[in-house]
Amino acid sequence: MILYALAFALAASSAFAVESFPTSAGTLQLTPIQHASLMIQAGGKTLYIDPAEGSYDAQPKADYILITDIHGDHLAPPIVNKLKRADTVIVAPKAVAAQLSGAKVLSNGEKTMIGPFAVEAVPMYNLTRGPAAGQLFHDKGRGNGYIVTYGGKRFYFSGDTEAIPEMKALKNIDVAFVCMNLPYTMTPQEAAEGVRAFHPAVVYPYHYMGSDTNQFAKALEGTGIDVRLRNWY
Repeated sequence: MILYALAFALAASSAFAVESFPTSAGTLQLTPIQHASLMIQAGGKTLYIDPAEGSYDAQPKADYILITDIHGDHLAPPIVNKLKRADTVIVAPKAVAAQLSGAKVLSNGEKTMIGPFAVEAVPMYNLTRGPAAGQLFHDKGRGNGYIVTYGGKRFYFSGDTEAIPEMKALKNIDVAFVCMNLPYTMTPQEAAEGVRAFHPAVVYPYHYMGSDTNQFAKALEGTGIDVRLRNWY
């Protein structure tokens, strides 16, 4: 996993267009940063998810940070320390909180409010893929995907996962960010299978380095799901 993290750290960062979403509480703006790292701004607050890849030199300090997993492309303590203030709220699973002083533990199935955002931790894990026989890259319960609700709109961030039953059973997701990359998560076709099952209004592939996102879009043709491809690298 060290080489895996280093490979992503070497990817060049770029400036990305802001994605805007109307909600009952006003506009939510989401800025892709790199790989699985992104920034949400709404209600005068700034929330980061997995600030671990890309450049943060021009980005604002964090009011809130959500972290999905312990791997280096999701958890980068030096970047977290750069972004946080004394009052920044960090939410993470137990395995991540063990590496970050002051992080609030949220486990699969638990919910919390952080400012104007309702946050629910949902499972993310491998079904079959791992570094060796009998091992998985992501064990069930170690990491969190997240559903973030703001102004009545529900945003799903998959974290590192395969198309698990809990993903397929999601309900009322307005906007989804879904991973796809081998060998660590799943293929574009597998990701499309999972997305087809819970049928968000809008879906963005993210965490897809090395994958053909056009295959993902093609697999969802005719479903009525708005597939939005963006360059995260």
